[in-house]
Amino acid sequence: MNIQQLLYRKNWLFFDQSVSGLSMNPMYSFAMDDTLCRRAAELEDTAIARSWVHDRTIVLGIQDSRLPFIQAGIDFLTEKGYQVIIRNSGGLAVVLDPGIYNLSLVFREEKGLTIDRGYDLMVAFTRSVLDELGESIVDGEIKESYCPGRFDLSVNGQKFAGISQRRLRGGVAVQIYLAMNGSGSDRAHLIREFYNRAVNGAATKFHYPRIDPEKMASLEELSGHRFTSDELNHRILLRLQKLSDQLAMYELNSTDWDRYEDNVTRMLKRNQIVSP
Repeated sequence: MNIQQLLYRKNWLFFDQSVSGLSMNPMYSFAMDDTLCRRAAELEDTAIARSWVHDRTIVLGIQDSRLPFIQAGIDFLTEKGYQVIIRNSGGLAVVLDPGIYNLSLVFREEKGLTIDRGYDLMVAFTRSVLDELGESIVDGEIKESYCPGRFDLSVNGQKFAGISQRRLRGGVAVQIYLAMNGSGSDRAHLIREFYNRAVNGAATKFHYPRIDPEKMASLEELSGHRFTSDELNHRILLRLQKLSDQLAMYELNSTDWDRYEDNVTRMLKRNQIVSP
């Protein structure tokens, strides 16, 4: 099964939190993707796309939370006006702010949708949405970026996006952050200083990234065009329309809300380490 076949669904559902997310605790956003994983696992030939944008937040990975001077790092981020949370999926520290657009594509787990194929389909989908950049978008690790990974997306060696994946209860959420606008290097400077303070020269059990801020950029910096959430939503909806027989907006039902509350409770428990 090729990538286009994996992306094509009889029904695509779109759930937009690109505006409401700005006033929402980002922990709840990760709980929402877990909720949608459960729902997608129950639906035949149906997938869910969710857009989400949050205010100034640093999302840490589990390994980050175990750094020797983590509290000093968190205190620095707080002083800079960021809240700090720990996510429920893999990876290291990333920045969320109003210039960062996040998209989750949520599927029922099925034969052919391997971990690598999950990443491949998000790369293909992103290239189709950002058609002015298209094939100039390269997937491959930018080691000097924050949260480096095999499926970083870059143009001319500057990373503007990173992809992660969450598999839960028969559902698969493939998540991407896109730096729409603003300064990629400023965000990278922030995370580099976080690591400087949270490590403070001590030995660590994992290799945290040695960040070069010039290796990161936003889509605005790369293309000269200022992207907005509304524009990306519109582009994504047009693309999903071509990948389905029917496109509709998704609304949570009572079962979803019950599951969501349970998932929020789990996220809050995970984040006790960063609570004051």
